[in-house]
Amino acid sequence: MMERSSQRTLFLSVFLLISASADAYVKSVFVFGDSLFDPGNNHYVPNCTVQADFPPYGSTFFHRPTGRFTNGRTVADFMAQNLKIKFQRPFQEVYRELANGNLKRFPANGINFASAGSGVLPDTSKDSRATPIQVQLQQFQALIRQKHLRRKQIKKSLIFLESGSNDIFTYLSYPDTPPLTPTAYVHAMLKEVVCFLDQIYKLGSRRIALFSVGPIGCIPARVLLPGASPEKCFSRLNKMVRYYNVGLEHLAYTIPIRYPGAVGVYGAVYNTIEDFRANGNLYGFANVNEACCGNGPLNGMLQCGLEGYKICSNPNEFLFWDYFHPSERTYGLVSNAMWAGNQNQIRPINLKTLAQNRIRPIDLKTWASNNTLPFP
Repeated sequence: MMERSSQRTLFLSVFLLISASADAYVKSVFVFGDSLFDPGNNHYVPNCTVQADFPPYGSTFFHRPTGRFTNGRTVADFMAQNLKIKFQRPFQEVYRELANGNLKRFPANGINFASAGSGVLPDTSKDSRATPIQVQLQQFQALIRQKHLRRKQIKKSLIFLESGSNDIFTYLSYPDTPPLTPTAYVHAMLKEVVCFLDQIYKLGSRRIALFSVGPIGCIPARVLLPGASPEKCFSRLNKMVRYYNVGLEHLAYTIPIRYPGAVGVYGAVYNTIEDFRANGNLYGFANVNEACCGNGPLNGMLQCGLEGYKICSNPNEFLFWDYFHPSERTYGLVSNAMWAGNQNQIRPINLKTLAQNRIRPIDLKTWASNNTLPFP
């Protein structure tokens, strides 16, 4: 009974933060993260070894490879459609057009800086030449410095941060004993997220969405790790993920305290994917364990599109498209949960509420203080 009362209090507190607006207030999105959101940035990064710019990537929606690590759209793309704006273009593509004089006006709908293979820790990207979030942030800063972006636009935009899965997967890929304990490693990750939030706020951001890491211990690529089994999820991976997610949610809830005038939301992607896995038939999935495209156990030993790969006849029936990444159908369902879901899926408010309402200047600190999660 006390828990229900607390949830009602939280809902009423959040309701007071907003005032209704008939049309979407947000018309642009700035995206930071890894392969789950990357629209093709890595295609332009010299010597980057993490690529999806070959068939059959993109085959379902775009009918060609775009650099997205799935068969169609990502969560970022679906969110753009929900906002009734164009997909955010890759920063690397736009920057080249600006430098060559082929683009006279910066896209009004935002930009996507996400880079597949990157992490919140700089060293995670070192071997693959992917772009870590620290450099993604520098790219964002450069656009502001060069007057391609205005703070007025940034203040009215959504900021998406989705990162951490590559860091944790890499941690358990160490051939020897890792230099940090799992707990210390996760804290180092969260420290980098705090640095990101500090900077993004100083640059004018006020509407920030932090997306949790999904249950990567259950992805088909787990078979690449020593000690993992194709018969069950790799619990060591998921334990680290859950610990990181608790810290990430804590950070989201403290955004109004640390950053006056800002609002943070936490997308519980882990819980959402676990629901899909447990109730696959309800969501139209015939297979929630294997990748649609790949080879080996769970189709998790070989990247989709490489020599020797196999592909299923209907990707919509598969939770996973390739060894690491969800199918477009899964991304669409996750997007629905993040856009208009309840507090089991995204909290304290969903992205539709955040985007279609104006934030009122009331005491956000009091609300956040009453609902902050404990974190060691």
